Amino acid sequence: MRLPSLIESYLEFLSVQKRYSSRTQVLYGEALASFYMYAYRDENIGKGNLFTLDNEQCIAALVVQMIRGYVAHMMETKCVARTANLHLSALQGYCKWLLYKGLLQENPVRGVPRLKEKKMLPHFYKEESIREYLSMEFPSDYSQMRDRLIVMLIYATGMRRMEVADLRLGMVDLYRKVFKIVGKGDKEREIPMIGTLYEKILLYLHKRTETFGTGATDAFFLTDKGAPLYLGFVNNVVKKELAGLKGLEGKISPHVLRHSFATHLLNDGADLNSIKEVLGHSSLAATQVYTHNSFEQLKTIYLTAHPRAKKGG
Repeated sequence: MRLPSLIESYLEFLSVQKRYSSRTQVLYGEALASFYMYAYRDENIGKGNLFTLDNEQCIAALVVQMIRGYVAHMMETKCVARTANLHLSALQGYCKWLLYKGLLQENPVRGVPRLKEKKMLPHFYKEESIREYLSMEFPSDYSQMRDRLIVMLIYATGMRRMEVADLRLGMVDLYRKVFKIVGKGDKEREIPMIGTLYEKILLYLHKRTETFGTGATDAFFLTDKGAPLYLGFVNNVVKKELAGLKGLEGKISPHVLRHSFATHLLNDGADLNSIKEVLGHSSLAATQVYTHNSFEQLKTIYLTAHPRAKKGG
């Protein structure tokens, strides 16, 4: 989709100066495109001809009334509050950039309140269910070995699916037994490698070389054809591997597996700051959501075990 030159310049700024991830750039571009399609809907400006908007038209649409109308439009079309707030964040950053460039006199987004988001506790799997999966015999076939290791890796490290797909051989330090990960916003972190995972990685790397030779790409995980992984591949592997596992309820995804890793660490006594560093969160607030899950577990144990609670006292 071609965008107005002003938006293209802003996205280039996000890439070069702010070093935002390509995923964030796409989301911001889509949000801004959606806003302008709404702003010029009466003129039948759609995806195919957004690029025809000049700088003057782009700036003229940036007024409080138009942005408020856009938020109302999103809610009327059953858009969730979180998505609407993401679009507002994209507009906020865009307007701040225009202010810096001297193309805008004030930021109209400041006059539009954010919507209240419904807080959702992260879903997670029971330790017994994951333990049952991990206790199964490690396969010898390359494809099955890779798929098992992907699940083990996410549960043992809390990596995001993007980080798993982007993992490179050079990021796996077998001597120090750590992973060197580049996460969101190019933030670097190191994750310790537990002993059982280290052993399985050695087996996998031997099978990888045996299957594809030493001249293959430096991607750590490879498809059956020897190509680097993509995000959908990681999703499919986790769903396939955990499908039908006893005691596993709700959605099956890499993200829920990551939630399970963090929740189980917290339940077993790990402190929030340590979990924050391993997960690659930019603030402690993002990690604190796991304390709610742990409190729910504590409450269940209390109501089940306390003699007065059992008697209704």
